[in-house]
Amino acid sequence: MDSRRSKYGRYAGGPDPLAPPVDLSEALKAVSEEVMAGYSPEGALREYLRRGGREQRGLDDLARDVHRRRQELLRDHRLDGTLEEVKELLDSALLDERKQLARDAQMDDGERAIRELTLDSLPSSTAASVSALSSYDWQSSDARESYEKIKDLLGRELLDQRFSGMKEALENATDEDRAAVSEMLTDLNALLDKHRRGEDTQEDFDDFMADHGEFFPENPENVEELIETLAARAAAAQRMMRSMSAEQRAELMALSQQAFGSSDLMGQLSELDANLQALRPGENWDGSESFSGDEGVGLGDGTGLLQDLAELESLAEQLGQAYGGARLDDIDLEALSRQLGDDAVVSARTLAELERSMRDSGLLRRTPDGSLRLSPAAMRQLGKSLLEDAAKQLSGRTGSRDTRTAGAAGDQTGATREWAFGDTEPWDVTRTVTNSVLRTVTEGGDPMALRIDVRDVEVSETEARTQSAVVLLVDVSYSMAAEGRWVPMKRTALALHHLVQTRFRGDRLHLVTFGRLAQAMDIDELTGLSSVREQGTNLHHALLLAEKFFREHPTLQPVLLVVTDGEPTAHLLPEGQARFSYPPEPETVRLTVAALDRVTRRGTQTTIFRLGDDPGLARFMAGLAERVGGRVVAPDLDDLGAAVVDSYMRSRRGWLDWYE
Repeated sequence: MDSRRSKYGRYAGGPDPLAPPVDLSEALKAVSEEVMAGYSPEGALREYLRRGGREQRGLDDLARDVHRRRQELLRDHRLDGTLEEVKELLDSALLDERKQLARDAQMDDGERAIRELTLDSLPSSTAASVSALSSYDWQSSDARESYEKIKDLLGRELLDQRFSGMKEALENATDEDRAAVSEMLTDLNALLDKHRRGEDTQEDFDDFMADHGEFFPENPENVEELIETLAARAAAAQRMMRSMSAEQRAELMALSQQAFGSSDLMGQLSELDANLQALRPGENWDGSESFSGDEGVGLGDGTGLLQDLAELESLAEQLGQAYGGARLDDIDLEALSRQLGDDAVVSARTLAELERSMRDSGLLRRTPDGSLRLSPAAMRQLGKSLLEDAAKQLSGRTGSRDTRTAGAAGDQTGATREWAFGDTEPWDVTRTVTNSVLRTVTEGGDPMALRIDVRDVEVSETEARTQSAVVLLVDVSYSMAAEGRWVPMKRTALALHHLVQTRFRGDRLHLVTFGRLAQAMDIDELTGLSSVREQGTNLHHALLLAEKFFREHPTLQPVLLVVTDGEPTAHLLPEGQARFSYPPEPETVRLTVAALDRVTRRGTQTTIFRLGDDPGLARFMAGLAERVGGRVVAPDLDDLGAAVVDSYMRSRRGWLDWYE
């Protein structure tokens, strides 16, 4: 039974294998909004990853935590811990020695006086006092022990600066242990010097590790890995020394000569630093930090703090993603876990998975010129979402119906969809029964006792028999962007495009943008269109393009939808150039009205969507609509998409049938 027992614990082997896949819908919607506002898809994706989602922390959140952690380290610590510890040991030794001199009745008064004078005349500098007492014959055994601890502490701290954990490992070390360290340093410097000259071999490294491997728990596999480990810590040790005040630095340099009772250790470490700096000049050997806290740390721990600060600085750069070719896979998750914990790692992994999924799912595609664009699949998803938003707004209007019921009495398209309340289309029996079987089996039921649930029902989509040629003219003059109407305009075009492409495939939709000039444009071009600071509202040119499209589809019912926020201020000249004038010239108005007359002679159903509250614009557009038997709608920006979809549905089903 014991062999079959299992132990359970927190999973720590990477991403949670039971976690649901990342939801791209929110990311796609956010990226698309930024694209419509003028960002490139690449920039929009970066912006979303920086900002995060409703329940997803972004790179900026992690970067703030990194900055906060860095500030805490600087605020909470100071670097004179070793100096303080040496001073405490020295004060203890002097106190014990004075007590012993006072108690020793057999000591000659002259000798006692000389010793007391020696102690009283010690310099104020801790380092100078330690040096002055190097040959002093201690009378107190406790005092001698405290003084010896100073030399031992300095040796262990200096080693701990270069080899993490050495301070604890050498506590209560014997002379043989110290000799082993000295031998390791000698052999290490010889290996590094040989490597600098390009004369070392893998065998040299293997021999070194065979002799001294216990000093390197990282278990490097070659000399380059060994150098990487040592150089990062040695550079941190240098930065720590530079972060101290000049007085502190001078004290430590003087004290270091007393490490293990001689200057030999300091000489070996100085040679090691020189070798490492020559081999890794790219490390930050000259930096410094400003510590201001109350918690003193020793040389080893202080070097660890400087390594933490360097690691946090590197994480900040990785999270900033501001360098060329930056990817979220660059983030060092182990370092992030050490500094911020596992929750931060989960957030970073999710963001990286979102980035990979957005790139690999086909929602973004690479164009021949190397730039990213929203793919057709992304456009379909976005259009569906925007159409659903418009439908929700329509369903809240008095007397209106959801757009899904449109065309119910028409021809079947061959497509199916889930049944929704109010649908009158015929059921697709095959799909409905199949859904019921799959649901029953999934829920553990008996497939032989089949019961159809409302969730199983799918209906056959239909479209009205009357097909339309729809022209959507959208104003892209600079005022549209300046007044915050740019994105709502694009959302409207996307929603209408998706409706026509999915529900009324027999219709033909033509998108025309007009600013100083007009041009026909695909939906993906319009989505990524950036605003241009160019004045001009050339409705005349746009109407000419609409007329051309209607002539090319003479058998379809013409529908004209115009979205604009200004009076016509430009018209097309015979040579193909635009003439701009503000206020509008009479010739511009005359040509625009004439073009609208030609477009509407064929029975075109016309709706003008007026954005803004300018009284002059309102009067002008009302006059145009009255002239051609159309109508003017002045929606709020948030309601523009619903208003355009509503007007399109009116044109397909008749002016009265839509509200019956």
